[in-house]
Order: sequence, then C-alpha cells, then structure tokens
Amino acid sequence: MKDIRIDRWAHTLVHYSLAVKPGDIVIIQATPLATPLIEAVYRELLHADARPVPQISLEGLDEILLREGNDAQLSTLSPALPALAEQANARLFIESLGNTKALNGIDPARSAKRGRAAAQLRDIYHRREQEGKFRWCLTLYPTIGYAQDSRMSLSEFEEFVFDVCFLNDPDPSAKWQELSKQQQRLVDWLVGHKQAHVIGNGTDLTLSIENRIFINSDGKRNFPSGEIFTSPVENSANGVIQFDIPSTRDGRAVEGIRLVFRDGKVIEASARLGQDYLLQMLEMDAGARFLGEFAFGNNQRVTRGTQNILFDEKMGGTVHFALGASYPETGGLNKSALHWDMICDLRTSGEVWIDDTLFFKDGTIII
Repeated sequence: MKDIRIDRWAHTLVHYSLAVKPGDIVIIQATPLATPLIEAVYRELLHADARPVPQISLEGLDEILLREGNDAQLSTLSPALPALAEQANARLFIESLGNTKALNGIDPARSAKRGRAAAQLRDIYHRREQEGKFRWCLTLYPTIGYAQDSRMSLSEFEEFVFDVCFLNDPDPSAKWQELSKQQQRLVDWLVGHKQAHVIGNGTDLTLSIENRIFINSDGKRNFPSGEIFTSPVENSANGVIQFDIPSTRDGRAVEGIRLVFRDGKVIEASARLGQDYLLQMLEMDAGARFLGEFAFGNNQRVTRGTQNILFDEKMGGTVHFALGASYPETGGLNKSALHWDMICDLRTSGEVWIDDTLFFKDGTIII
C-alpha cells in the first residue's frame, strides 16, 4: 500500500526545501533502502522539468574502502564528483543506512583521512552556495538500523519521522513556513548582541556572538529542521560544558562528553563512553578543537533522543555546539574537516543569557 505521506514528502522537498526550477540539475544521493522516496522525488523532479541525477550507493562499499584501501585510495575522490559539484544546481541527500554501526570497527585515523579528502567536495559546494548557484537539503528515510538506534520499532520510528517532518499535515510547507516566521522573530532579536552565557548541569560557558549572523533553519537545508544557529567568535569560548544527549558519529556511540574551553580551544576533553574516539577526533586538524556552531533546538515535536543528529539537534529546549568547521554565511572563520554536533539538554534546568537578558530558561525561549 502506498503511503500518501511519501508523496507529500517528495513534493515538499522539491518545491519548498530545494525550490527547484525548470532545467535545474538535481543530484539525489541515497541507498536502495530509500527506494520509495527516491522514486517519488524523481517523479516530482521530472514533473518540475528538472534534470534528476541519481547517485545510488551500496553502503558496504564505504566499509570495504576504509578497511582495505591504501592511503592514496583513501585520499582520492572520483574525478566525476568535483565535476558534478561544479554543475549541479541542487543536491538532495537521503540518509538511508541499513547498518549504522558498519564503520564502528574502523580505525578513526582512516576515517579522518577520508574525511579530509571529502573536504575538497564540501569546499566546492560551500563556495557555490555562497555564490547563490547551489542549494542542498538533507533528510532521512526510516530504516531498521535507525529504528534500532532510537530504541523504537520500525513502524514507531516511521511515525516519528512523519510527525517531526509535519508530513501528517495536508500542507507540510505551510507548517514549515509558520515555524519559519516564529524563528525569524528570534533571529531578528539577536541582531547586534555580543555575548552568550550558557548555564546548566555541569555547564558554565561563555562565548562571543558579536558581529555573527544567526540563521533561521526552517526545513530547507535539513528536513526536518527547527533551529537557529550561528558560528561563535573563534577564540571566545571559555568555561565548561556537559553534553547530556548521547552522540553517534561514524557508527560510534559517545556519551557523557565534557569539554573545557580556554580562549576558544578545547583544553580538556572526556567522555563516559567513547573517550578514545573523542580524543582522536580532536586531533584531526588544527580547527577541530574550536567551535564552529552554536544553536538553539526549536522543533517541539522532537522530544526524545534518537542517536541521530538530524533529529536530536532540533529537539526543543536544547542547545547544541559543533566542534570544527564554521558556517561562512554566519561570519564563521574556523576551518576543519570535522563538524561534530553535540547536544546540551536544558529542558529541566538551564539558562542562556544574551548579554544582560535572560533569553532561555528551563527549555523555553522567553524573550
């Protein structure tokens, strides 16, 4: 039986998130597990007179490369990828892994080497985005692997995804536009402010947002979304922060992360689970120990952790920070092959002060 919400999903991605125009070259990246959504998006793109370019990958190939490839192979991208990146008008990436732990046993140094190679591609996309020539969107198709990570059955996880994406509503785009207006009020209020002070359980961190731009993330780049974010001044973070929501990266669970900052740089790092991996990622490059993002989660339908950052960082009542690469459109300058989001839960006890104003308290934005 075909679910009409898949068609709503495809229509919203093509027309609201990516704003596809006739003649646009649109990359679709996914695995075969996302076939129902791939087909619906492909059909919608054809109806929009776009030029879809499917890139359907077998997830096992990444594991083979990371386990068996030599250094030169790990550091080399297909020459077709940069060429396509220079031509494409938009890209839709559909996360659709069947085994989210497939890379759990890979040497982190090898993953880091591959990540540095992929940075070349990210640089092309970022440049063209800044030039107004490229748009992108990331979404996630429910699989058994993601359901297991979230401790839900597949059917429960499917319903969760449909709900947080507003796909149960006959007009999801209208719901996203409504959220966008709510968040734009916050973004406008933050203009001209200089400092943020985050206080919570095990957390007392100050950072500068002076002359930095907050972005309204309203379902166009991430789907679902529901956050406002910026890149803090690179040398400004001072204090300590505890991240309560478990994080997963490259299939590795990392829990109880605690970071101490001095003049923007992580000088102490620990984790209850996955500490060795955390420390290795901090050595990826010179920018890995500096913050690239500071954000407020604002999707009230995300109420529980799923061990997937696409959902967890949007959780209403939380803030999150990312180590590594900044967002140039916010004024950020930090460069790194790493961008690792970590979530601080302030729903039951916590405050965020913006300059001398209490902006956020116990999970609620109160300005």
